[in-house]
Amino acid sequence: MTDLLRLATAGSVDDGKSTLVGRLLYDTKSVLADTLDAVHRASVDKGLSTPDLSLLVDGLRSEREQGITIDVAYRYFATPKRSFVLADTPGHVQYTRNTVTGASTAQLAVLLVDARKGVLEQTRRHAAVLALLGVPRLVLAVNKVDLVGYDEETFEVIAKEFTDHATALGYPIGSVLSIPVSALVGDNVVERSAHTPWYGGPTLLEHLETVPVEPDPHHTPFRFPVQYVIRTNTAEHTDYRGYAGQVAAGTVRTGEEIVVLPAGLRTTVTRIDTPDGELAEAEAGRSVTLVLADEIDISRGDLIAGVADAPVAVDEFEATVAWLSDKPLRPGARVLVKHGARTVPAIVGELSARFDEQKLASVANPDTLALNEIGRVQVRTAEPLPVDDYAANRRTGAFLVIDAADGSTLAAGLVGAGLPALETDPSCTSGGKAAATPGP
Repeated sequence: MTDLLRLATAGSVDDGKSTLVGRLLYDTKSVLADTLDAVHRASVDKGLSTPDLSLLVDGLRSEREQGITIDVAYRYFATPKRSFVLADTPGHVQYTRNTVTGASTAQLAVLLVDARKGVLEQTRRHAAVLALLGVPRLVLAVNKVDLVGYDEETFEVIAKEFTDHATALGYPIGSVLSIPVSALVGDNVVERSAHTPWYGGPTLLEHLETVPVEPDPHHTPFRFPVQYVIRTNTAEHTDYRGYAGQVAAGTVRTGEEIVVLPAGLRTTVTRIDTPDGELAEAEAGRSVTLVLADEIDISRGDLIAGVADAPVAVDEFEATVAWLSDKPLRPGARVLVKHGARTVPAIVGELSARFDEQKLASVANPDTLALNEIGRVQVRTAEPLPVDDYAANRRTGAFLVIDAADGSTLAAGLVGAGLPALETDPSCTSGGKAAATPGP
């Protein structure tokens, strides 16, 4: 079991995400005394008798004034059993793009719903985005159970509706857990609640401490996007040339034969340098500088991979995108695609499907993709890119779509990725176009 869990929170506005995260930090004693004092003072100024724990997360003045999270807030805390990196993402629909950012590296996501409102449109949208991003485990925190009298039937109805939705999105049985909580009071967050004797599962923290998670992809094929070329000439290193970056997947070892893509040039690794000295090998997540046996043409944006299982550089591929711009996507759009450290001009060709995350159905060949819609598209790039299928490698199977005019992010894209419900069924029709039924 890994000693680090990367998780994200998501939910609709006013579901209590920031309060839940604040409760986790507060009850695990992960808050500095001066920060806690500041929260106590701010809470008193607001006329509250108890500390407003959401202030531990919503650090921006604009967030505090509006009472909503508008940016991804990263928090770090630890217990004797595990360390955590938590991304608290916005709930408002206009900030879905921030949810994509926060969940892109998560190993588990906590979705909140208000026990009084149940599963909402935004809940289903977030679940679809998390499934699309390949987040392997979900926790549904049914919050504010104190406001429904800790009613077991209310919790069970919400839990079943969400579990059915997640299963239709492709989540296997056992990867989704529902927990009745009250972030404000603390029920079943860190301490087990006496108000829910009918609930026999773990508290939220107990689950986070013990859930099996996938480790960094050490045993997958080696991938190393070049971030920077280092050239120096010192007494210790004459005509030094190294290639700096972070190992995205797999493990690299000295003496290993590698290939540089998209050029396809081959050589071997002679040294693996770090600020603390040389290494014999480096695993995923480690930032290093590779020194190679031959002086070959390598620049920022190239990908270094193992020869035996290198990706193929292609200039056309199918992908699933989450559209994040107010400006709709239409076939033939000219954009930039950023894959790793390389950015190239591209054209979005056919829009082959648009997914309706509310009905778990898709429409074939839509005219456009609008804000927050998910669809499958064809992408043609001006230069070959060494892409992996996202299902096989999340790090090198993802890309961004960028507006060439102003540099804004238009979409998050996943090579070859798709939700089960995106598989079109020609026997069904919707609005004169083929529709799809949910996958298994």
